[in-house]
Amino acid sequence: MGNDFLPERVYVLTVDLNAIQQNWLTLSASSLASVAGVIKADAYGLGARQVGCALYAVGCRTFFLASVEEAVTARDFLPADAAIYVLGGLRNVDIFELFARNLIPMLCSAYDVEQWLKFKSSAQVNAVAGLKINTGMTRFGLDERDFSLLCTDESRLKAINPELLISHLACADEANHLQNNIQLNRFLKSLEQIKRMLPAVRASLANSSGIFLGKEWHFDLLRPGAALYGINPTPLDKNPMLSVVRLALPILQVRSLSASEFIGYGATANLPTGARVAVVAGGYADGVHRTLGAQPEGMLLGQRVKVIGRISMDSMIFDISHIAASDEELMQASVEVIGDDYSINHLMKTHKTLGYEVLTSLGSRYKRHYLPGAL
Repeated sequence: MGNDFLPERVYVLTVDLNAIQQNWLTLSASSLASVAGVIKADAYGLGARQVGCALYAVGCRTFFLASVEEAVTARDFLPADAAIYVLGGLRNVDIFELFARNLIPMLCSAYDVEQWLKFKSSAQVNAVAGLKINTGMTRFGLDERDFSLLCTDESRLKAINPELLISHLACADEANHLQNNIQLNRFLKSLEQIKRMLPAVRASLANSSGIFLGKEWHFDLLRPGAALYGINPTPLDKNPMLSVVRLALPILQVRSLSASEFIGYGATANLPTGARVAVVAGGYADGVHRTLGAQPEGMLLGQRVKVIGRISMDSMIFDISHIAASDEELMQASVEVIGDDYSINHLMKTHKTLGYEVLTSLGSRYKRHYLPGAL
């Protein structure tokens, strides 16, 4: 990512849009299938508007959001030719607004199917939808029985007008997990059923890690989320994705201890006379909690530093006794807790956390600084 980040005394979360674009292009080059962009949860906390527009600029035309509210916002910044799918079903959804905004619902249950058919009958429109089936994750999706019954009723199936059939892999990040083939075979069976009546329906099974299971999982559309944001989709191998985020937190106070002192809430740690500490902005209210480890580490002026004591809501304390810099220099510096030395994937391995959890936990107080995309 280079050294292009803001040195200001603010919470700085740097997002490399060019890296996101390159990650999408890498995935596109790996398959004959089209590649969507999953930008739900505000693009995993990195900014759906900025990320969505960057992906559109390099050719992405299909996007997935979790809720109608997210999708309505996305429709405001994505051009009209972008297909926007809503993953969350139709519970408590104004379907007329969804249709008016040119948003495509993924029908996940028998309830969703009934609501969609009632809407289409009432509105007399030929809107399209998607169907999501449960192949083994047992989360969202029509169960095998409900889907099979639907596929025996040609009039109802055609009235739904489904253009896309999807499911979601539960264990794709474990390439040898038996569940991957179980889900693939169930998906193939369901796809065969629906294509008997609707041969043009498209199919999508592979999430980020699913893309790397092999071409058999690719079908017509790939749905990467995590991989776009630099999270390793092949945890046992080298990360094929570029790093996307850097988090640098400013030093707010430097203190030299004239006597041995306890540090932080609960007096769980102490340092000896002569030790030096830095109080740094950012705490558990900002997502700096167990996702970065019980004692987060970071880089300060090219050297590793570690949190001492418990993290507070708005701040944490680093032991900087070994840093040979003046207080003035330190007060102009920041501690980088996510970056080249402490990547998302390093945190995942070291602290047994999830990359998704790290990114979506990063709070609203951070000033998001975007490195521009290529286009």
